[in-house]
Amino acid sequence: MPKERWFSPGTPLGWRKEWPSEKRRRVALRHRKGDVLATARALQALSNVTKDKRTKILARSDAKYFYDKYRRKRR
Repeated sequence: MPKERWFSPGTPLGWRKEWPSEKRRRVALRHRKGDVLATARALQALSNVTKDKRTKILARSDAKYFYDKYRRKRR
């Protein structure tokens, strides 16, 4: 396994799959300084690179939530 990482996640999300959805989303948004689109992109990236099935499902659903929130805000 190579030592270098091909994915650089940037700032940590502070996101834990064990938490309820409200807490996961609140913490992730706070770690991205309230930027809804950046939070959605970070969660989508997490769901794309993880090999854990539960993390993939939860991160994708949280990313969808933030993408929907961003789209509603733009109208």
